[in-house]
Amino acid sequence: MTEGRSDLAAARRSNVPGLPGRVKIVEVGPRDGLQAEKAQVSTDVKVELIDRLSVAGFTNIEAASFVSPKWVPQMADGADVMARIQRRAGTFYSALTPNMKGLEAALAARLDEVVIFGAASEAFSQRNINCSIAESLARFTPVAKAAKEAGLRLRGSISCSFGCPYQGDVAFDAVVDVVTRMRDLGCDEIDIADTIGVGTANRVLEVAETVSHVFPLERIAGHFHDTYGQALANIYAGLQAGIAIFHSSVAGLGGCPYAKGATGNVATEDVLYLLHGLGIETGVDLNAVVAAGDFISRAIGKPNGARAGRALLANAA
Repeated sequence: MTEGRSDLAAARRSNVPGLPGRVKIVEVGPRDGLQAEKAQVSTDVKVELIDRLSVAGFTNIEAASFVSPKWVPQMADGADVMARIQRRAGTFYSALTPNMKGLEAALAARLDEVVIFGAASEAFSQRNINCSIAESLARFTPVAKAAKEAGLRLRGSISCSFGCPYQGDVAFDAVVDVVTRMRDLGCDEIDIADTIGVGTANRVLEVAETVSHVFPLERIAGHFHDTYGQALANIYAGLQAGIAIFHSSVAGLGGCPYAKGATGNVATEDVLYLLHGLGIETGVDLNAVVAAGDFISRAIGKPNGARAGRALLANAA
């Protein structure tokens, strides 16, 4: 299996002027991707997937979610998964922690980073967790404080930063307000997420410019879904704006239960092919990720959602 012209571009390191020379990819497939699966995925499969991704070279893997099994049964084995994975030095393993009970579980599982979450849309917040944005973030105050005291990295994730399935457009001021609140909670990194995939390149540029006034852009991450086929274009726009952290999901795992037709996160293989073709360093082995995507797609019996992954597998056959 080869990466074709992207290998040559990476070797030359001929970055497009104005774009970051290096990008961090946060791999979210084991958590954000698999939690959308209705059929239970075995602990063995989850462990092997994370181990494969660790070997591929990711420095940040979203590996578990310590939420109530009543709400997300797929993530009920988070502690077992974390106990069995082969941890790679230099890799941060993250978990979603909605409350103090979740944080305690994350600490026991020796997570490196905890993730708190909110929404830029009041309608989404009310429909999703039955409270206002302000109330939802206030609940995270003790979690954030305890996480920082324990020496953990704290990441904030903001749903519906580019549009909402219930209210439509989301104002820039609403995104800035949540970014500011998460900054004040002590977040080391903040994700602006296009939960339903309605964002466009111009909107990404505008949102990035707006939030850069209240939080360092180098600690902002782009999290894009590909519902309208715009994820790669949005990532390119994010690069132009100065964003150098992006989320993606191996084999395009995942989806959004809140919007009809909303597809999953952008596929990691497609993002890597784009970045390597631009001569941008990621530290991640595309071939290893393609193999991991093939593994998990076969394991859960679903088509591989990564176009670059499918093409590279076909070329290697």
